[in-house]
Amino acid sequence: MKRLFDLVLGIAALLILAVPLAVVALVVKLTSPGPILYWSDRVGIHNTIFRMPKFRSMRIDTPEVATHLLKDPDQWLTPIGSFLRKTSLDELPQLYSILRGDMSFVGPRPALFNQDDLIALRTQAGVDALVPGLTGWAQINGRDDLPIPVKVQFDIEYLKKRSFWFDVKIIWMTFIKVLRRDNVDH
Repeated sequence: MKRLFDLVLGIAALLILAVPLAVVALVVKLTSPGPILYWSDRVGIHNTIFRMPKFRSMRIDTPEVATHLLKDPDQWLTPIGSFLRKTSLDELPQLYSILRGDMSFVGPRPALFNQDDLIALRTQAGVDALVPGLTGWAQINGRDDLPIPVKVQFDIEYLKKRSFWFDVKIIWMTFIKVLRRDNVDH
């Protein structure tokens, strides 16, 4: 049921967002050198690595680490990078990963391949058995502000409580958080 929901919602979102996707792609291309999309190696179900696209919000010479580990993240942003991140528009290309089955709309956010502490804690708790999501329980409960052990506790709670209606609730709460721009650092 979850996979069917992801496919139906993913195709509908792609149709509805086709024009905004094209506009954002054009603006990214016109405002900074480099590719439109940034592909990062992410950890998927059972700790398999997959390539996840985002609209590029940072310069092409940015170190490949989690944003919170950069000394001054703002110095690496493209001219529209801050806007893309605050509005979560940089996340829209992940519809591709959802349609491929690498991601779901709801699940733990996929870790970067080099976030060993997060990967280890999730594996220890069995959270690695979940398909990662565009949004998740941890994202609506703190997003960028949560320390890794707290994120994992929310991931464990999601693992235990997951259901169709819980996913719908998380999607709705994500929509509200994005509109309010809650818990977004950059």
